[in-house]
Amino acid sequence: MAPTRELALQVTDDLLVAGGKLGSRVLSVYGGRAYEPQIDALREGVDVVVGTPGRLLDLVKQKHLDLSQIEILVLDEADRMLDLGFLPDIERIIERIPAKRQTMMFSATMPGEIVALSRAYLTRPTNVRAESHTESDATPQVVQHVFQAHQMDKPEMVARLLQAEGRGLTMIFCQTKRACDRVAADLVQRGFDAAAVHGDLGQSQRERALRAFRSGKIGVLVATDVAARGLDVDDVTHVVNYECPDSADTYVHRIGRTGRAGKEGVAVTFVDWNDLTRWKLINSTLDLPFAAPEETYSTSPHFFSVLGIPEGTKGRLPKDKRHDRAGLAAEELEDIGETGRNRSGDRGGDRDRGHDRERPRPRRRKRDRTRTRGGKPVEAGEAKGGAPAAGSGGADDNVVDAVATERKRSRNRRRTRAGKPAAGTTEASQSA
Repeated sequence: MAPTRELALQVTDDLLVAGGKLGSRVLSVYGGRAYEPQIDALREGVDVVVGTPGRLLDLVKQKHLDLSQIEILVLDEADRMLDLGFLPDIERIIERIPAKRQTMMFSATMPGEIVALSRAYLTRPTNVRAESHTESDATPQVVQHVFQAHQMDKPEMVARLLQAEGRGLTMIFCQTKRACDRVAADLVQRGFDAAAVHGDLGQSQRERALRAFRSGKIGVLVATDVAARGLDVDDVTHVVNYECPDSADTYVHRIGRTGRAGKEGVAVTFVDWNDLTRWKLINSTLDLPFAAPEETYSTSPHFFSVLGIPEGTKGRLPKDKRHDRAGLAAEELEDIGETGRNRSGDRGGDRDRGHDRERPRPRRRKRDRTRTRGGKPVEAGEAKGGAPAAGSGGADDNVVDAVATERKRSRNRRRTRAGKPAAGTTEASQSA
């Protein structure tokens, strides 16, 4: 079980490579795709099923997936599953699996909830660490930079950072889906080959962007935390936290997309003035030396020097260097029989712009308005200036209106001073 669709797909590909010569039958099941191909594959029989908890539980309830013969259960990125609220689904799945099994949980961070879960469902568990206890919680192969940046200056800073020497594939993380769309659209306008990945895109669009990024057809992937866990892409040299992460674990997982398998990478974090308190908490938790990030702008000399940005670099890519990659359009959009509807209202269609399409507003019905006077309807002829109809009370209304008008005209304003009439007020009013 994996927390995200992208991670489930990646694990499936890795298992196919590892067990291909053994003839292992591996199937990935996750939301966003049609049920029929997955059901047909289950009927033929498989050895390994990789999927997200929601789709797995759906197939179990529909009696297409039988868990009574499961021998090995693997929870990948177990802490992330708890963050996303998958624990009830995981417990329902575990209840249907034989008690005599092997259970493995993988996680780069091991919070207390995961420890409690392991004690509840594991028998004599063994904790295996793939790092030295003396290493920092943050990835040691990653050179980290933290800058205090202004929100309005971040697009210019990112555009200049992407022109740094030796910059390869780059991942930019945002906190919200709308921010992903906005940043990706801005980078495309500046001449970079970029695409967005977040939960509101159709599944075919998400897979298309990841395929284009893995194959190098685009050089920049703008994503939410849906791509921060477990994804392994070769040659990612830079990771940019466009906005401050919400926790120390999120920061570790984000910058861990680079500097993998012994390679070196660069992680750049932009901290806004409003996020200083949150960043100080992350800094103290990870014991980093960036308690007071230096105030930095797109024109700051130290920003160019520490990141290897050539002098004179502007926020737009020169025309001779624009679109040197094939681009997102070169990657075919696969028809996967998507289920559900994304935020923009299209089913897996190509979104040329990063912004959402506005939904058409429903037409309002014309309201019949009847003119009234004194609580009674006014005849059409009178409404146009004609005489009132008999019995309509129009004469009385006219008298009332005339009296009210006369009262307004006859209002006398007396000048006072300290609550008493001012001298000469009477004479002035009389002469007037």
